Amino acid sequence: MHATPDTVVLVHGLWMTPRSWEGWVDYYTAKGLNVIAPAYPGFDIEVEALREDPDVIARLTVPETVDHLAAVIESVETPPIIIGHSFGGTLTQLLLARGLGSAGVVIDSAPTEGVHVSPPSQVKSLFPALKNPANRHRAVGFSPEEFHYAFTNTLTEEESKKVWDRYAIAAPGNWVWAYGLIANFKPGHQETWVDYSADRAPLLFIAGGKDHIMPAAVNRSNAKHYKKSPAVTDFHEFEDRDHWTCGAPGWEDVADHALDWALRHATAHPNQASTGS
Repeated sequence: MHATPDTVVLVHGLWMTPRSWEGWVDYYTAKGLNVIAPAYPGFDIEVEALREDPDVIARLTVPETVDHLAAVIESVETPPIIIGHSFGGTLTQLLLARGLGSAGVVIDSAPTEGVHVSPPSQVKSLFPALKNPANRHRAVGFSPEEFHYAFTNTLTEEESKKVWDRYAIAAPGNWVWAYGLIANFKPGHQETWVDYSADRAPLLFIAGGKDHIMPAAVNRSNAKHYKKSPAVTDFHEFEDRDHWTCGAPGWEDVADHALDWALRHATAHPNQASTGS
């Protein structure tokens, strides 16, 4: 049996900063947990400052980000629960593959290498970044209208604009190209490759049935890639939630489901059979 984790590490996704977790930090802290929401390297400044000078975003790499997050997790005495949203879900999978964490939950996760499902809504959502090859070397943002389609399609236009104003930044174009195109077609293993057959901490995929940019089909396919792993892998879909599920009304239900599942599985034998979500 494993010690019950007392720390949750929240990993933000692209087009976001740790500010996107502000509700979850307070919510989990009130439950008696230590909560860490680390920034990507160089992202430990305010949203407004990153908008004014996005060069640090354009230069960032996936490996240095994984190394940075791994160092944060390794500093926690009892292996923590790791929860990642969007590309933070990809990073969480990479961190679990290193043997880190007591349990992982990925919410609306971007796929790891080898997941070939690309529904039309995902292609449309990512088109602003993928339409120009030069964007591989730039920080690429969403307009409020593009953000509304990709992230907040269950909200009104006015509600979405408020979210965009408070949280949205640009994303490293190279990351979008890496998992959106290159990872599945370039020879050899890429930056988002994991060994799907390896043992690791239990992992739950949470998907939103109305998510445009990382649809449930993508997350379901990603989860199925782990079928040869002896570790627990589960999948749960919230049918009426979009990509902004960690901040849209009712986010507490998602937070509760993620934490309850992680605590339940973190203290169980790592190789016990999955019983569903």
